[in-house]
Amino acid sequence: MKKGFKYGLIVLFVLIVIAVFGGSSYMLGYSLTPEHNKGKDIPGSYEYMLSEYPFIKPWVDSLQTVGALRDTFIINPEGRQLHAIFAAAPEPTDKTAVIVHGYTDNAIRMLMIGYLYNKDLKYNILLPDLQDQGLSDGPAIQMGWKDRLDVLRWMDIANDIYGGNTQMVVHGISMGAATTMMVSGEPQKPFVKCFVEDCGYTSVWDEFSHELKGQFGLPPFPLLYTASWLCSAKYGWGFKEASSLNQVKKCTLPMFFIHGDADTYVPTWMVHPLYEAKSEPKELWLVPGAKHAVSYKDYPQEYTQRVENFVGKYIR
Repeated sequence: MKKGFKYGLIVLFVLIVIAVFGGSSYMLGYSLTPEHNKGKDIPGSYEYMLSEYPFIKPWVDSLQTVGALRDTFIINPEGRQLHAIFAAAPEPTDKTAVIVHGYTDNAIRMLMIGYLYNKDLKYNILLPDLQDQGLSDGPAIQMGWKDRLDVLRWMDIANDIYGGNTQMVVHGISMGAATTMMVSGEPQKPFVKCFVEDCGYTSVWDEFSHELKGQFGLPPFPLLYTASWLCSAKYGWGFKEASSLNQVKKCTLPMFFIHGDADTYVPTWMVHPLYEAKSEPKELWLVPGAKHAVSYKDYPQEYTQRVENFVGKYIR
């Protein structure tokens, strides 16, 4: 009887371990290699953007007609081929914006912010595709952490393309905002002047914990812990390591924080510890009634004016 009970416990333990690791593996794939990665659909991305932001169509058409919206590729230190699109300002300038897209998005799905900088503010622009999105290679979405190193390279490329003596802002939305904040904690070149982050998360751990509870009603333990371990083993980084909050603490350049006050995907509360962790100079705009990543769509004129006012203090 005791022997049977002992074997039963062993079998139960093995089943629990298998279930936890199976669930963790599923969670990792669900999060980082989603079956439907809309960022891979280039024609669909153009169709989506022109339906959601019809006012950008004449600008996009004019750039494409004269071949001004161009492609460029680099190979990163891991041997991944990465892609970006870029367009010069209507008139020569050293003012340059690097614009970073969100989760399962791509450069095309950030063309509304490209419009803001290139059409409205007369900046040069460069919009990269992050790993495993758009036309960039990669084994999985990297949630901004490994992407921060790629974006630093794209910033150098943009500076070289536009004359080698630029004044640069980096502007990201959602995962792109987290990427921007992760970039901001690294040593910066003299041409980098400021950052704009729109609805970025405090850390991958916090965001996945929020989604795990919201979508599946589950606590962080044990799945999030084992999924983070699997991510570290498979991709070389863990969920807690990928922290926008820790990176922002190291940032000394100006940063503009934007977050919808009705955001439940990257919940609004996340912007407050980020803002508090950032040293001056900094600004915060809580956008009334805005859900996730739609602050520009809901308030295009005010969004443009506030961005212009902020970056105009540091880029002249």
